[in-house]
Amino acid sequence: MQFSAAATVPATPEATREMQIRAERSEDREAVFGVNRMAFLQESEARLVDALHRSSAFIPELSLVALDGSDVVGHILFTRITVQGDDQAHAALALAPMAVLPLFQRKGIGSALVRRGLEEARGFGHRVVIVVGHPDYYPRFGFVPAQPLGILPPFEVPSEAFMVLELQPSALLGIQGVVKYPAEFNEV
Repeated sequence: MQFSAAATVPATPEATREMQIRAERSEDREAVFGVNRMAFLQESEARLVDALHRSSAFIPELSLVALDGSDVVGHILFTRITVQGDDQAHAALALAPMAVLPLFQRKGIGSALVRRGLEEARGFGHRVVIVVGHPDYYPRFGFVPAQPLGILPPFEVPSEAFMVLELQPSALLGIQGVVKYPAEFNEV
């Protein structure tokens, strides 16, 4: 099942509601914290999102929520990062985190958030996205292992889980180096 800005998603086995994806609003912050806390069964990702909201890496248009009616049931965040080569830093985005409430998982909401987020990022002229994620999930969106392309993580991670996606043709030409995440990633 594929979703666009608005699509039908079964909220529960008994009901069908309209599901929307839109940019996060200030009044969504508490719900976004709750979605991340519940999806990851801990507060570290939720605290990361809060810290990133206050950072210069935050891009308001690339913090998206999935709504079931008026309830926030999913969230995805793309923030500014760089790939630091020998002679220069190349702009990129980090996709992290992406969360869906447990009751709403496995209904296509996460995939809809990723697709919409990538579409929005492309529309804003961004060229490269990095994700640390499940190697069976993110390749369906075009992500490939980053390390064979010379893009290296700043921390220990299985190579198949550290992935990159070109949003523009040939965006990775000449880009090699170590990914530099905002300090907020280290603080939580």
